[in-house]
Amino acid sequence: MTGGREECECERECEFEERRGHGLETRPSIYADRRGAMERRDFAKVLATVGGLTAVGSLAAPLAGLSRVFERSYTGPIYSDGVYLVDAEEKRVPETALRPGEKTTVFPEPRPGIEQAPTLLVRYPESRYGGATKLEFTVSGYAAYSKVCTHAGCMVSNEQGEILVCPCHFGKFDPTAGATVVGGPPPRALPQLPITLSSDGYLMATGDFEGPVGPGGE
Repeated sequence: MTGGREECECERECEFEERRGHGLETRPSIYADRRGAMERRDFAKVLATVGGLTAVGSLAAPLAGLSRVFERSYTGPIYSDGVYLVDAEEKRVPETALRPGEKTTVFPEPRPGIEQAPTLLVRYPESRYGGATKLEFTVSGYAAYSKVCTHAGCMVSNEQGEILVCPCHFGKFDPTAGATVVGGPPPRALPQLPITLSSDGYLMATGDFEGPVGPGGE
């Protein structure tokens, strides 16, 4: 019986080699075999899963940075009359810093007893301001607001057209209308900072924010 099976296998192998020599047949490929198809599908699932996790990670990383919550241990005034606005490199902000429609983040000089006091500085034609904007707090088309969202204390660091957007819960503020809430859960506007130009052409505060910074307050 064993000899017969070996003879049969040998005949099939010889027949296969003969047919292959005439170009009539090749050995089955893993890419045509049903088991190979299953393996490819499983492999594709693995790649999709890995790719999905990678995509989520790439989105989560910047969001983590953008949604950092403001921690304020110092409760005294942040700005006061005569305090200059400075950029991230602690350089004073000149009148020419922004063009109409541009925005940036500035800080008080010197910084107070809190690690950071981020402030949104925007510039528009003076005719664009209205609503709850305190025009006496603006100068040369500039207006300044706290960057700390009044909902949960996250940084208002995104934009949607001209609208300021907090990335945590999508609170929206209109900088041309006193940073009033135009969408999302924040209970009140971003407090405005009164500013003016110094005699040497730099932006400076004339007092502190008009309201409490961050969540809480009325």
